[in-house]
Amino acid sequence: MSNPKKKKISWGKIAGIFPVFLWLYPFYLIVVNSFKTKAEIFTNTLNLPKQFTLENYPLAFERLDFLKSALNSVLITGISLVVLVICTSMAAYALSRNKSKLSNALYFVFAIGLLIPFQAIMIPLVSSFGKANMLNRPGLIIMYLGLASSMAIFLYFGALRGISQSLDEAATIDGASRLQIYWHIILPLLKPTTVTVIVLNSIWFWNDYLLPSLVINKDGMYTIPLKMFYFFGQYSKQWHLALAALFIAIIPIIILYLFLQKYIIKGISDGAVK
Repeated sequence: MSNPKKKKISWGKIAGIFPVFLWLYPFYLIVVNSFKTKAEIFTNTLNLPKQFTLENYPLAFERLDFLKSALNSVLITGISLVVLVICTSMAAYALSRNKSKLSNALYFVFAIGLLIPFQAIMIPLVSSFGKANMLNRPGLIIMYLGLASSMAIFLYFGALRGISQSLDEAATIDGASRLQIYWHIILPLLKPTTVTVIVLNSIWFWNDYLLPSLVINKDGMYTIPLKMFYFFGQYSKQWHLALAALFIAIIPIIILYLFLQKYIIKGISDGAVK
């Protein structure tokens, strides 16, 4: 007789492999087709290339103006993340340690911001920044901070509820100020949550096309997603170059995720409201 337990384990493995396959399949298409000519992409999309070509990558690198556009993406993403982590962790720390109706109301305001979609405020937001002459890189960074702060404060606030307030009291007795307590004690304990905030938002900031397309109007400030739009003209679409450029663009995010992945699940679980 067959062992029903073994059948259950085998079906579990199949159920686990299937979503992995669905997740990896788009990456397979990007990588494989980036080594094909434009004609072969349309005639042989799913299979391996009949003749590998590396010509797409230097052409895509040149037309993407990768160094300048990558620098713009790094500046926008890096500055936004640094300010986001510091401001939201400090705000969550203050809200979690001050037990009052005002702090609860402020936390509720930040939490309810998660329910407001960007599309609902897109037009008035961009219009207001345009009237204030705050478009391009500074305006984009400020918008990212505002849009990402709700989730970051939500995660930090949940993680801080698991950190005993007796640590603050002991440090205060030793003569530490509130800023010293935050910087030397609280922030290091929030490392998993901080890594989660960095990874989730870096993927968004680095890959975002919609908001930069509305805010950036100077050619020298274009990010990588904006520059990739030039591969798709009115009468021709250079898929072979676009796929090569796309593969180049996602490499930094993949490297970041591989280095920080062990902290992500812990950060999300620590930030969950219990």
